[in-house]
Amino acid sequence: MAKFELKLPKMGESVAEATITSWLKDVGDTIDMDDPVLEIATDKVDSEVPSEVEGVLVERLFNVDDVVQVGQVLAIIETKGDDDSTSDSGKESSVEAEENEKKVVQQLEQTITKAKETVTAVVSSGDRFYSPLVKNIAKAEGISQAELDGIAGTGKDGRVTKNDILDYIQNRGNTQQSVTPKLETSVVSAKIIEKPKAEKPVVISSGGDEIIEMTRMGKLIAHHMVESVQTAAHVQSFIEADVTNIWNWRKKVKDGFMKREGENLTFTPIFMEAIAKALRDFPMMNISLQGDTVVKKKNINLGLAAALPDGNLIVPVIKNADQLNLVGMTKQVNDLANRARMGKLKPDDTQGGTYTVTNVGTFGSIMGTPIINQPQVGILALGAIRKVPAVIETPEGDFIGIRYKMFLSHSYDHRVVNGALGGKFVKAVTDYLEAWDTNREI
Repeated sequence: MAKFELKLPKMGESVAEATITSWLKDVGDTIDMDDPVLEIATDKVDSEVPSEVEGVLVERLFNVDDVVQVGQVLAIIETKGDDDSTSDSGKESSVEAEENEKKVVQQLEQTITKAKETVTAVVSSGDRFYSPLVKNIAKAEGISQAELDGIAGTGKDGRVTKNDILDYIQNRGNTQQSVTPKLETSVVSAKIIEKPKAEKPVVISSGGDEIIEMTRMGKLIAHHMVESVQTAAHVQSFIEADVTNIWNWRKKVKDGFMKREGENLTFTPIFMEAIAKALRDFPMMNISLQGDTVVKKKNINLGLAAALPDGNLIVPVIKNADQLNLVGMTKQVNDLANRARMGKLKPDDTQGGTYTVTNVGTFGSIMGTPIINQPQVGILALGAIRKVPAVIETPEGDFIGIRYKMFLSHSYDHRVVNGALGGKFVKAVTDYLEAWDTNREI
């Protein structure tokens, strides 16, 4: 019998950890190849971890709600060996175990040596875990271990987030945080400042009220929304677009498109194409703000807010949206929206967005004031398309006609996007929509 270590797989370049939400297999259960063993959740998406081998689950190393780092062993699965050579395989496995043990010892010795040589490097101390991003920022800014351990974290279990350390750097000259470091031999350990545990508010209800606990994703969304409002200076610009040409063109081509491509041509990919073009015209809307540094993004990755059946929201990302034609954009939009509704999104599907779009018109709203998806600096809400009377200008004079119109609501971060840029961008989107070619072939 051999033992296989089931590890937490890599789930995207910016995902370093995940929370175990449920175990789908118990100790002693037989597992087939690709059987889901447990469910995990990141701050963006839920996913399953499948088995890479066939065998029996003999050990679970973590419990539900535990936070696990990428690469950590989650469980041990015992796989079947050759029945007629158990003694030989036993000897071989013992020899392999000894060799592996020697390798591990050597690696540990090398790690200890490096640790002694770099005693001042920032590390995770005690029960406090620091993400690689936080460590890199600390190293670049010359923040000592003692300083880092003294920063009050706002993340899960008091962890220091990127925003925490950037806020500390910004106020570093004005605020002194006292920490008493304790040196032992060649290893640095710092006194951990424990945050006082916040008392859980008492829920007051009357006899017929129902108490509903927020879901894990609901709590994460609530945290992100509050954090965004407290971080960004939200400003809105509104503009009305005449989409009559788009309405008539789509009505003319959608049936043929369905027969040829097997995809439903909705208005969303048409709007996404126009937004991607406008971002290419105004690259300073395709940025992120990290502390006092503006990061101008090379790629245009459009996030598309999608409602989930449980009422929560998720934002899958269309990578390099400006490089897609309308057929490719339609397939991407439909695929991500369908997988979002079925809970089949992968963690990487929600990473790397540079600008976000939300279609509030789906629910009948004509406009909205959406909250920016940090660390982006803008988000566009698409209102419902309505038939309205409008003044139509012609060479022969003005007259009243029925037109299809919609409102575009643009929220942007006034710390880095002024009113001129925010207004010009949403006007450019409108111009692309109103100039739609009714003879366009797809």
